[in-house]
Amino acid sequence: MSAYGRALHALADETRRSVFERLRTGPRPVGELAKDLPVSRPAVSQHLRVLREAKLVRERREGNRRLYSIDPEGLLTLREYLDGYWGEVLAAFKSAAEREAKGYGDDERE
Repeated sequence: MSAYGRALHALADETRRSVFERLRTGPRPVGELAKDLPVSRPAVSQHLRVLREAKLVRERREGNRRLYSIDPEGLLTLREYLDGYWGEVLAAFKSAAEREAKGYGDDERE
């Protein structure tokens, strides 16, 4: 599976997305990430493992605890993949708009 495929697969799970989104504000330990989630702390650790394997999350030891944060490199891989679609969509939109503009111009001359 490709890097972006692993990232998309990891984020397909609602709980993993919730964990990932909680990291937007900065590094956090598992206990803080697990707070108010409908799953156990060990389950959150398993979700973090999947996110780490997908290169969306980094782990850093600080004393006797682990802090998790978003991995900018992994996120960049996913963004580049999605940007490719966005570029294609915009090019198709531009082409359709130009064709439509030419069509309207022909109708006005008649």
